[in-house]
Amino acid sequence: MAEDFSRLPVMKACSAPQTPLPPGAWDCHSHVFGPFDAYPLLESRRYDPPLSTGAQYLRMLDTVGFQHGVIVHPSAYGFDNACTGEALELASDRLRGVCVVDPATDEAEFRRLHARGFRAIRFTVTGARVRQYAGSLDFDDLKRLAPAMKALGWHAQVWGTCAEIVKAADDLAGCGVPVVFDHMGYFDIMAGPQGETFQAFLAMLRSDSFWVKTTPIRLTKTDPTYASVRPFHDLLLETAPDRALFGSDWPYLSLDDARPDTGRLVDLFDAWTADIELRTQVFVHNPARLYGAP
Repeated sequence: MAEDFSRLPVMKACSAPQTPLPPGAWDCHSHVFGPFDAYPLLESRRYDPPLSTGAQYLRMLDTVGFQHGVIVHPSAYGFDNACTGEALELASDRLRGVCVVDPATDEAEFRRLHARGFRAIRFTVTGARVRQYAGSLDFDDLKRLAPAMKALGWHAQVWGTCAEIVKAADDLAGCGVPVVFDHMGYFDIMAGPQGETFQAFLAMLRSDSFWVKTTPIRLTKTDPTYASVRPFHDLLLETAPDRALFGSDWPYLSLDDARPDTGRLVDLFDAWTADIELRTQVFVHNPARLYGAP
């Protein structure tokens, strides 16, 4: 029996930020889903996403003021990158993609993905539950796939707990490709910014090989202002101002009523970051250097 996709969450609207974004601004982390008749979700998946097609994604970018965007392939599609790839082709002059591939992917398929606009592979190490589902790669897969990524000039995108990241520091440093950490390194907020694990993560970020996305929304569900995240945010920007990226995380999977407005997330970044030059660096120059302007 076909799945009834009408029960899935409804996407929340977004608005423009109070201060317009600079020309050439990037949103470095979003996902697309659907249309579901063309791109049905895996029956076994970790979350139920809203309908959020490539066309809707481009409207979000236009509303908020992003000239460029990065679409991250979601695990609800397993190793099938078709939905993300089609979205990239809607605006190849604006978009880049992050894929998740079968570890046995051959050189010809990598070239095809590169031609579609993919520039990275995502690896997820957030707990044992991740391995129960298709469409997730871990650090062992990164070792196997690193040579193919290096040959294409790609990077690795890692969503891992801060503890797992720090534990794998030497292997990540030696993989031969840049590594981008999702969700500010996904640290334990209760340990505080001076906690041993987060401080070790900051030490890692002093290496030119490591980048970080400044996305606060996955760190707390009990603080709608994200004020408790700010000390960590400040330290990340202080440590790696030339390798920090903004990622909205649209359409905000599994956040239910806590889903934010993308424009308000830009406002939050502005409220925390008074340096206009740093704002331009994070939104424009850093991502253009990493992803390559389409």
